Amino acid sequence: MIPIITVIHVLVCFFLVVIVLLQHGKGADIGATFGGGNTVFGSEGPVPMLNKVTTAAAVIFMLSSITLAYLSAKSGTGSVMEKAPITAPAPVEQPQETGPVKVPMPAGETGQAPTNFPGQEQPAK
Repeated sequence: MIPIITVIHVLVCFFLVVIVLLQHGKGADIGATFGGGNTVFGSEGPVPMLNKVTTAAAVIFMLSSITLAYLSAKSGTGSVMEKAPITAPAPVEQPQETGPVKVPMPAGETGQAPTNFPGQEQPAK
């Protein structure tokens, strides 16, 4: 029921926008005075017909708005969290404790700090 009313509501919204944009403003009547008039709809133009269509679309829009608000309030009993499935959290893996990292040394080195640095003289032995 709610999807059908929602579709009708959206269609009436678009139709209402188009109908309002088709209507001319109050200043447009002055232009018709100097020869720009159209007598297809009579001396008043399409105003009475567009007024009735606009009123009908506005009534349908209001009724669909009230109906959707009522149905959504009626169906919303309870909390969203009550409907959510309850799942246990995944276990967290603890990192294993390891000793000092042993870095492999290139062949021929003992792993001791050098006794001389570049730019220093070697001590006499």
